[in-house]
Amino acid sequence: MPLTPDQQAEIDSLRATPRQTLRAVSEGMEQHLYVAHPVLDHGLVRVIDYMGDDAAICQAARVSYGKGTKSVQNDEGLIRYLMRHWHSTPFEMCEVKFHVKLPVFVARQWIRHRTANVNEYSARYSILDREFYIPAPEQLAAQSSQNNQGRGEVLQGAEAARVLDLLREDAMRSYDNYEAMLSQEGQQGLARELARMNLPANIYTQWYWKVNLHNLLHFLRLRADAHAQYEIRAYAEVMCDITRDWVPAAFNAFRDYRMNAVNLSAQAAAALKRRLAGEVVTQETSGMGAREWREFQEVWG
Repeated sequence: MPLTPDQQAEIDSLRATPRQTLRAVSEGMEQHLYVAHPVLDHGLVRVIDYMGDDAAICQAARVSYGKGTKSVQNDEGLIRYLMRHWHSTPFEMCEVKFHVKLPVFVARQWIRHRTANVNEYSARYSILDREFYIPAPEQLAAQSSQNNQGRGEVLQGAEAARVLDLLREDAMRSYDNYEAMLSQEGQQGLARELARMNLPANIYTQWYWKVNLHNLLHFLRLRADAHAQYEIRAYAEVMCDITRDWVPAAFNAFRDYRMNAVNLSAQAAAALKRRLAGEVVTQETSGMGAREWREFQEVWG
C-alpha cells in the first residue's frame, strides 16, 4: 500500500479539520490537499500545501491589488498572452509543495530538475522499508535499436518471467543483507549510512518537493511527454491532473502553447514555407540533420 495506517490517519485528520483563511483559495486544489494519489506499485503523489491561483498570475502581471472591472475572460486572455510570449515571472508567483514516494532510480532522474526545494527521507537516520518497484509485464521492454535511452519491443513469455524473477530475487536478497548488516544481535552492526549502499535502485524513497508553477510546468512539459521514461511519466501525468484543477486557465494555456505545440528551427520553418509554396524538399536540401528531419516528417509528413 502507498500509505501506512499512521499516514492515512494523519491525512484523514487534516481533511476533517478545515480552517478559515483570508488567502487566495483554489477550489480545485482544495480537493487534492493531503489526498494520496497512487502511482506505480507502491508510489504516491499528494499535495501538502500551495499558494496562489490563476488570479494570482494576473495580479502579478498587472501588479494590482484589486479585481477592478476585469473579467474571467480578461484573465484567461492575459494568461494565454503571457504563456504565448514566454513571460515566466507571473507564473513564479504560484507555488506548490508535493509529497512524493518514488523509486530511487526515478528520484535520481527527477532531481536533475534543479529548480525546486527538496527534502528527502534520510537513510542515514532511518531504515528504509522493504518496498521495491517491480514493473508490470507490459513495461518490460528490450533496448531500443534507434534510441540509446529508450525502450523497444516488450519482452514476452519465458524471457519476461526470467527478468521479473531476477528483479524480485535481487531486491529481496539485497534487503535481507541490508537488514543483516544493520542487526546488532551478536555484532556491532554497520552504520545505516554505510549499509544503505547495498540497497538496489528500485527501492522506494520519499521526499517533499516544493516548486513554483513556472518550473513545475517545465518539468511537466518534459516528463509528461510521450518520449519520457514511463516511470517518471506516470508521476508527471498525475501531477498534470492536479495542476489542471489548481490553475485551469494556466494549464489550458500551457497545454496549447507548450505540451501540444510544435517548435520549429529556422531551417524547419524555411522548409515548411518551401513546401507550402509547392517545392519538393528533401533532408539533403532542408539544412536539417537526420534526427531533426525525422521529427519534422513525423509532424508534417
